Amino acid sequence: MVNSLDNNRIHQVVIVGGGFGGLYAAKTLAKTAVNVTLIDKRNFHLFQPLLYQVATGALSPADISSPLRSVLSKSKNTKVLLGEVNNIDPQAQKVIVGDEAIPYDTLIVATGAKHSYFGKDNWEEFAPGLKTVEDAIEMRRRIFMAFEAAEKETDPEKRRAWLTFVIVGGGPTGVELAGAIAELANQTLKEDFRNIDTSEAQILLLEGLDRILPPFAPELSQEAEASLTRLGVVVQTKTLVTNIENDIVTLKQGDEVKEIASKTVLWAAGVKASAMGKVLTERTAAECDRAGRVIVEPDLSIKGYPNIFVIGDLANFSHQNGKPLPGVAPVAKQEGEYVAELIQKRLVGQTLPAFAYVDRGSLAMIGQNSAVVDLGFLKLKGFFAWAFWLLIHIYFLIEFDNKLVVMIQWAWNYFTRNRGARLITGQESVTQLEISDRNTYYTSETNKQPVNV
Repeated sequence: MVNSLDNNRIHQVVIVGGGFGGLYAAKTLAKTAVNVTLIDKRNFHLFQPLLYQVATGALSPADISSPLRSVLSKSKNTKVLLGEVNNIDPQAQKVIVGDEAIPYDTLIVATGAKHSYFGKDNWEEFAPGLKTVEDAIEMRRRIFMAFEAAEKETDPEKRRAWLTFVIVGGGPTGVELAGAIAELANQTLKEDFRNIDTSEAQILLLEGLDRILPPFAPELSQEAEASLTRLGVVVQTKTLVTNIENDIVTLKQGDEVKEIASKTVLWAAGVKASAMGKVLTERTAAECDRAGRVIVEPDLSIKGYPNIFVIGDLANFSHQNGKPLPGVAPVAKQEGEYVAELIQKRLVGQTLPAFAYVDRGSLAMIGQNSAVVDLGFLKLKGFFAWAFWLLIHIYFLIEFDNKLVVMIQWAWNYFTRNRGARLITGQESVTQLEISDRNTYYTSETNKQPVNV
């Protein structure tokens, strides 16, 4: 349903979500004769591709985050609202934020995705994923707490379990996490402890398919595996996780079932759409795929609602090659820019051809001086790929001060092999370590009632 445009009224664009898709849509509309309202439950844009560096102590959360109001401060037609959209009314053309209804002429939904445990949601307690700042801080706490606990542990088997890190999922996030933890164990922390040799840590990277980095060219997957092996990472492909419970990871490799004792399991295996996918399905009868992503039209709109667009990780766009576009930042960025340009065209009675994603390549960091880059026409590995990875990530950081701080931090880390953000924070940082042998944890600092895990 689309309201006819009133020439005496400024077109109202509401954007839900301040990730790459929503932010670039807002920036593209900055000089357009429309009013833009950007709504997000966070007051900052998060550069998710570098979250793993927060999780492993190389960067702090503020280094990869930019306040939305600051980023859009020069966009005088744009206002930012802090809040969570919990419903929409497509007939009245309003989004519901708490008790407030905000009208729109065009709606852009870009609320992203969250972890998927493939129906085993109870695993989240034992294997955190990496999508938010809170996820990264929790992951960082678990990684560094593992070394601290191992330092105090006198039982060899329990110490081995503390020093065993299992990463589930061999995509870019899993590969980058595995490489970063291996560098922590073999370089950064090697001289910091007295009772343990951190280089004895075992890092396992598990992938269900026959190679890690499946979207990359096979030769780059092989190079990534070889680089991880040199760092001490054990890569196991064609491996399915069937259970995670009581510090035991159960694996299935063909017909063989194995159990691995590990107190630090990290999840990088799958994602599912945010809850807005279900809301859109209920309110517009839009179709969703098994991951909860909304199936969109060639112009990224919802069928029957040409003024409602879904972009980024929440969208299933399969019109280009029959497969959904990957949930990566360049896809969301291009979709946001496209929808903004389409709105501009529609305001003057024109339109645009169907959206077409331009794949400029894939990148994955393995470790210092080691990365893989697949640009299609050019494939890089080793030092040159690593340098290219650094430049691209610096370029896509939103604000100049973030670019500067990250460059300085990376330079310092490169020459000193140090990671300055190795902070253990969180309510359970002390209590969980003290009672870990009893296999319990406290729900909070103020309510110290033990809960069996």
